[in-house]
Amino acid sequence: DGSLLFQQVPMVEIDGMKMVQSRAIGNYIATKYNLYGKDLKERALIDMYVEAIIDLNELLMTYTFQPADKKEQHFATIVDKATNRYFPVYEKVLKDHGQDFLVGNRFSRADVQLLETLLMAEECKPDILAKFPLLQSFKARISNIPTIKKFLQPGSQRKPPLQEKDVPRVMKIFH
Repeated sequence: DGSLLFQQVPMVEIDGMKMVQSRAIGNYIATKYNLYGKDLKERALIDMYVEAIIDLNELLMTYTFQPADKKEQHFATIVDKATNRYFPVYEKVLKDHGQDFLVGNRFSRADVQLLETLLMAEECKPDILAKFPLLQSFKARISNIPTIKKFLQPGSQRKPPLQEKDVPRVMKIFH
């Protein structure tokens, strides 16, 4: 009906708008609910952290779609980039400022995005956080925020990882 501005999802209806594009949606919701920093510098840090998290998230999300002969290499790439590129940065950020959250000692969009990616990484490789004690603590702390704890409960809106059996249905939707 023309609601999908670029004929693609996601689309969120909020405040009388039909918003598309994941980052625009995320930024709008983060700003609306005061999860986007107190000033321009904090917003820049949040954007920086979120963009890197999304890079890793995309690797995790595309794993199931890899051809059988590429899965092992893709999995190795995920583990390598998570444990040698991305997770060490977030571990250092938490260590260097000694705060509970990534930016400004306030809960932000970056915390939500990091938690989701940590959970996805553990679904892919349960011991992937073994060498990252601050990320383990971060995950536990953020997971226990009441609204997030409720969201993570079985039966909530959080979707389980995509399974091989779901790939044909997803591919049909995209094509």
